[in-house]
Amino acid sequence: MSQKLEKYLELHTTPPTKVLKELYRQTHLKTVYPRMISGHVQGRFLGLISQMINPERILEVGTFTGYSAIELAGGLKNGGKLITIEANEEFESLILDFVKKAGFEKQIELVIGDAKTIIPALDGTFDLIFLDADKAGYPGYYPMLKEKLRSGGFLIADNVLWGMKVLAEESTDQETLAIIAFNKLIADDKDVEQVILPMRDGLMIVRKLV
Repeated sequence: MSQKLEKYLELHTTPPTKVLKELYRQTHLKTVYPRMISGHVQGRFLGLISQMINPERILEVGTFTGYSAIELAGGLKNGGKLITIEANEEFESLILDFVKKAGFEKQIELVIGDAKTIIPALDGTFDLIFLDADKAGYPGYYPMLKEKLRSGGFLIADNVLWGMKVLAEESTDQETLAIIAFNKLIADDKDVEQVILPMRDGLMIVRKLV
């Protein structure tokens, strides 16, 4: 996406809150790969999707610094809950600090650890799941997340275009191969319907039919 188009989208998207602006800045100051943050336009998209669904339970796999969790939590039903899983314990204090600043400390539960062992142990199902974790793990995440998604629920997966590397006819890069495999798993799954949006690095929206 050109910088000119990106700027146009930002100018015509509802501005982020003061807390999210501060979180965006702190992420760039304190992390090595700040581009991993959802940011303004994608964050607002996730927030609006959550508001449309009005979920009671949300699961996020890959918190990073908490921007997307805060946006998603804004659409929760009264008394609803968002569980977010982050592998890197170094982000814990930053996440919790901004979750509190955003006023979602009662709605957002942060779990630090390996999502592949945490997800199967979670009770119940979820109305909305956001996947933005290690890309090589995407094919392995899909069956366990599908099991945790209620019938009619939605899964949103980030980075499904992977810098357009998914279009390469041949690749030896493990992350690229994993994203390609993940996209094919979903395309071949008759239990779901899906669409890929070319937003930033690609977002896939999946609805579970059964």
